[in-house]
Amino acid sequence: MHHIPPLADFGRRIMINGPSNAGKSTLGDAIARKLGIPVVHLDRLSHEEQGTWVPRDKTEFHSLHDAAITADTWVMDGNYTEIMPQRFARATGVVVIDDHFLLRYLRYFNRTLLQRQRVGGLESDRDALSWAMIAWIWKTRNAEKYRVAARDSGLPVVICRNRQNCRRFMMRGAWNGAARSRPTPPPTRSAALQGHGCSRDYKRPDTARLRRPDARHAPSAF
Repeated sequence: MHHIPPLADFGRRIMINGPSNAGKSTLGDAIARKLGIPVVHLDRLSHEEQGTWVPRDKTEFHSLHDAAITADTWVMDGNYTEIMPQRFARATGVVVIDDHFLLRYLRYFNRTLLQRQRVGGLESDRDALSWAMIAWIWKTRNAEKYRVAARDSGLPVVICRNRQNCRRFMMRGAWNGAARSRPTPPPTRSAALQGHGCSRDYKRPDTARLRRPDARHAPSAF
C-alpha cells in the first residue's frame, strides 16, 4: 500500500507541487482550512488581478513570492521552478500531486465548461477553454521532476497519486486541536506594497493576494 505520512509531520509551511490541473489549489485550500493558516495561490500572484490571465511583470511577481514565503505559516500551491529554491528553503513539508493525466483533462474541461469560478482562479475572470492549455497538459503530463525535486529537498514529502491519497493525507492530520481552533486574522497590508512595485524588505504577503479559504468555495473532494 502506498505510504501516506501524517499531515502533522509537515509543519506549518507546506508546498504543493505537481502538473497543471492536478488539483493543487483545491488541496491547498483544504489543508489551509484544516490547519487554520493562510493559503497562497501562486497563479494569482503571477497574474494581474484584473484581466484575462495577463502575466504580471516577472520582477514584481518574484518580489511578491519572496515576500509571501517570509510569513510564519502558509500553504502555497503552484510550481514556477525558477523561484522554487527559495520556497524549498522556507518550507517545512512538500506535497506532490501525481494523478493520471486523463483526470487532469477531465478536471480542466469541468472548470472551463461547467464551473463559474474555481479555487485558485482569478477573482475577475472565468477560465476559458484553450487549445494551448490542452497541449500544455499533455506536454507536462510527467510529474517526475516534481517528485525528484521534493525528495531531494530533504523535507517531509508525500506523493498523492489519486484522490484517495489526498483524503488519507488529510484524515491523518491532527494539530493537537489546532484544526478545530479559529483561524488567526490575516496579516495587515504593508505600505511597501502600496503604489508601484514591491519591496524585498517586506516581511508579510499582500493580503489582497493571499487569502484565507472561504467556506463558500470549500471543495467536496477532501
